[in-house]
Amino acid sequence: MHIRIPILVAALLGAGFCTTATAADIGSCVQSLRGRALAAGIDATTFDTHVAGVVADPSLLELLDRQPEFTTPIWDYMAGLVDEERVADGRAMLQTHADTLSRVEAAYGVDPATVVAVWGVESDYGDVFGKRPLLTSLTTLSCMGRRQGFFRGELLETLRIVQSGDVAADKLVGSWAGAFGHTQFMPSTYRRIAVDFDGDGRRDLVDSVPDALASTANYLKRSGWRSGQPWGHEVRLPDRFDTAVSGRTSRRPLSYWSGRGVARVDGQAFAVPGNTQAALLLPAGRQGPAFLVFKNFDAIYSYNAAESYALAIAHLSDRLRGYGPFVASWPTDDPGLSRAERRELQTLLLARGHDIGEVDGIIGSASRAAIEAEQVRLELQPADGRAGQRILRALRDAGVQPAAPSDG
Repeated sequence: MHIRIPILVAALLGAGFCTTATAADIGSCVQSLRGRALAAGIDATTFDTHVAGVVADPSLLELLDRQPEFTTPIWDYMAGLVDEERVADGRAMLQTHADTLSRVEAAYGVDPATVVAVWGVESDYGDVFGKRPLLTSLTTLSCMGRRQGFFRGELLETLRIVQSGDVAADKLVGSWAGAFGHTQFMPSTYRRIAVDFDGDGRRDLVDSVPDALASTANYLKRSGWRSGQPWGHEVRLPDRFDTAVSGRTSRRPLSYWSGRGVARVDGQAFAVPGNTQAALLLPAGRQGPAFLVFKNFDAIYSYNAAESYALAIAHLSDRLRGYGPFVASWPTDDPGLSRAERRELQTLLLARGHDIGEVDGIIGSASRAAIEAEQVRLELQPADGRAGQRILRALRDAGVQPAAPSDG
């Protein structure tokens, strides 16, 4: 059958996107995908029903190199992910799902706080799954941009999920890259790791919280999780400590670190034997918080290979256990904002006449432009549109005043 996926190639090239697809050959790309799918056991009806009508989404190509865990300063990243709202909501989820989490721990050996922390960071406990249809995203990325081979594999796995009846196609919405469900599994991870924990005969990470939480614990277990051990500890370094030995993959016995004066910031003894392998993590350099991390940190890291991401989950899990914020401060004079503070900032910008859309705590281009305008007006340097404590305090102090008229 004829398969048509219209693409605004000229718009893509004008925006500076790199793609190997053109208007002439996108059809052949999809036909090639159809052949691969049928050879991999996807029936023709499934492919034609769910891929033939897909309209490519060129905006995805810009997102390939803009993942926040790699581009956002860690103090901003952590402030938004581990705030008092997420801690309070997570503690409520620990109570609401206590029975399920207890059974999950018995089955997979991963404690409830860690599982719930992954849930909180990945989807805000099921509130934010993402809005992009997986079949649209993965078809687009299978034919355009870099890493096409990877995304073609994910597209085939998505079609297998639909064909199996585990999750309906219209429920498969998620991130731009294809992650979906309560704990944002990629389709290939779903195939390998997802479990039917509620016993209904389907592995459903969208509508079944038990399936999602158990699948997350299964992932961590298979990634080397060690029951009863901590992910790590915030530590204090002695003066003139040689930080050249730091790095997540530079593992040494705990006795090596303690013998050189590295100690927990709370003064307590390390909760693992001296021969336990540990690495020194300095996510913001020598002047920021320091951590000794163990095998369980690596298990979290494997979920999404970014140290800031793993640290956010690890720290949130500690907060859910009742521990406090990090002791050391981040090396910045303009710390990040919690989600509540971001909403407050947006409210202040609206009150000053800036048209930034709704107050949602998401600092997009309109909010950044308004911040930059206020930074200029208030003579704050640099005027870079960054949402931090400095501009929030300045607007609080300034009170509600109309924005300066635009030159245009």
